[in-house]
Amino acid sequence: MAGKVTKEIKCSFCGKDKSETLVLIAGINGHICDQCIAQAQTIMNEELSDKLKNTLGSQLHLLIPKEIKNFLDGYVIGQDQAKKVLAVAVYNHYKRLTSRIKKTDEIELEKSNIIMVGETGTGKTLLAKTIAKMLNVPFCIADATVLTEAGYVGEDVESILTRLLQAADYDVHSAERGIVYIDEIDKIARKGDNASITRDVSGEGVQQGLLKLLEGSIVNVPPQGGRKHPEQKMIAINTQNILFICGGAFDGIERKVAKRLMTSAVGFKNHKDTEELDKNNMLQYISPQDLKSFGLIPELIGRLPIVTHLNPLDKETLRLILTEPKNALMKQYHRLFEMENVELKIEKDVLDFIVEKAMEFKLGARGLRSICEAIMLDAMYDTPSDKTQKELIITQEYAAQKLKKANINKLKVA
Repeated sequence: MAGKVTKEIKCSFCGKDKSETLVLIAGINGHICDQCIAQAQTIMNEELSDKLKNTLGSQLHLLIPKEIKNFLDGYVIGQDQAKKVLAVAVYNHYKRLTSRIKKTDEIELEKSNIIMVGETGTGKTLLAKTIAKMLNVPFCIADATVLTEAGYVGEDVESILTRLLQAADYDVHSAERGIVYIDEIDKIARKGDNASITRDVSGEGVQQGLLKLLEGSIVNVPPQGGRKHPEQKMIAINTQNILFICGGAFDGIERKVAKRLMTSAVGFKNHKDTEELDKNNMLQYISPQDLKSFGLIPELIGRLPIVTHLNPLDKETLRLILTEPKNALMKQYHRLFEMENVELKIEKDVLDFIVEKAMEFKLGARGLRSICEAIMLDAMYDTPSDKTQKELIITQEYAAQKLKKANINKLKVA
């Protein structure tokens, strides 16, 4: 009797006999075979993918490139070329995510990771933060200086995705379309072209580890960060739709750019091209070849196809940075004193004085904040205690006197 029951057991979906299947799972009132399970899994993946694409467009605040640049103009002064490059790259990236690509379409759109080269304080991190604010997507900033090769003291490259996962409240689908800004990418350059008996664990080793993240692959990420352990549960993240923006100062790369441009002019070429070079801003001529000469490996450069530069900040730009952006420095100080019921008045000569000092210190926009803090320190210290003060006027003499006492005055570059 038992043998007859075994023969009658069939898959409730396809009708196959138990002998024709590898696995037949029993339910309360039916059975399902391994082949039907695989087919159902395929259908589920397709349905979930379609639903994700449908909801993606409504969740993202996607603008056209001109609108993206106009948004950036409200927070970042200057750097028009870098803004255009970022606007186009971000638009194309998220257009690829939101568009429905037909299964018969053989054209597969690739993502466009970006590398930004610019001096310190020119706005690399601010650009990345502002774009993430506009798009309303998970965004994280990772520091390349703390990364080391797997197995050495320091953080693994997977810790970058852990931060993104935390920014997305551990929503994997949300994290898989986020933006990662890797700062100080120049600090993981190869220490030298010559072979060494010691491993370059914080240089070339990290670059090798970043390859799989940048190109798009499924990476197992420890959810709480830290070192990977065999017993630790991992979260699989597909990096194919994560936009990576890398930034770095690349201190000294101007000499490599100049050397390449000057070398190409040797011979019977006309030297007119060489004379027209803007020697005050050699970064505008940067190419992937210069990044390779600096110490980035060709495989990493190939996964960062868009190379853009940020111009050094001149006096006019620094002057605008103080007052024009939506979160301008002067607006912040006015708001701070307003919260103490004190009206802050800053004479125009003071702004010019701050810009002059910032140019001397060569710290970019960050230098403006340091100088302003040095000037305002005593006032911000005394104002909360003095309830009778209703107005504070900052003159150039007052600013010069306060700055002279501050230690920052010793930063002046000879």
